[in-house]
Amino acid sequence: MSYESSNPFVTVAEAAPSARAAFIRKTYMHLAMAILAFIAFEFVLFQTGAAVAIYNFVFSFSYGFMVLLGGFMVVGWLSQSMASGSASRNGQYAGMALFVAAEGIIFAPMLVYAAVRAPGVITSAATMTLLLFGGLTATAFMTRKDFSFLGSTLTFVGFAALGLILCSFIFGIQLGTWFSVAMIVFAGGAILYTTSKVIHNYREDQYVGASVELFASVAMLFWYVLRLFLSRD
Repeated sequence: MSYESSNPFVTVAEAAPSARAAFIRKTYMHLAMAILAFIAFEFVLFQTGAAVAIYNFVFSFSYGFMVLLGGFMVVGWLSQSMASGSASRNGQYAGMALFVAAEGIIFAPMLVYAAVRAPGVITSAATMTLLLFGGLTATAFMTRKDFSFLGSTLTFVGFAALGLILCSFIFGIQLGTWFSVAMIVFAGGAILYTTSKVIHNYREDQYVGASVELFASVAMLFWYVLRLFLSRD
């Protein structure tokens, strides 16, 4: 059976090669758009002084950084659900816009801190993030392996990480270098898992949700690579 035209009920793996290629192209085009929108939003926050204001507010109370870590993960899950679960295209784009804006606000204090403490570290962390993302993406596409088995593990680890962040907030536990390394591995697994879904499991009409899920994994990877680099300075 041939599916030359886009069919929202057909998974990418079942679609014709031309439809599959179109889906992948749209997914990564939207991912690029999300990344560029994030960069533009951060630029506005820095130029207007809003980034510094957010930084001062977050660090005006104890454990502000721990709240950021928890907020980072919760916002990611909520926005991904909105982008992937909405039946309407407008709802999916709304989820993407919400996620990019929320990530921009959450990242602002971290980027202000990094820019003051270690000039140049943001560029280094971004470069490392792109290299890791490129390598993991190439691995998923070249092997064509189905990494869906990672789903339950990633869910468990994600909740465990939130639990650790909550414990650090309550008991004053310091989440050091080992936590950043573990979360970098977690983000790498999320990229493999999501890229595998792009290849095998998403429907043809879900490219917006797929791009948001990929953006969430890239943002998480960048966050913890930057955190690791800062811990070494």
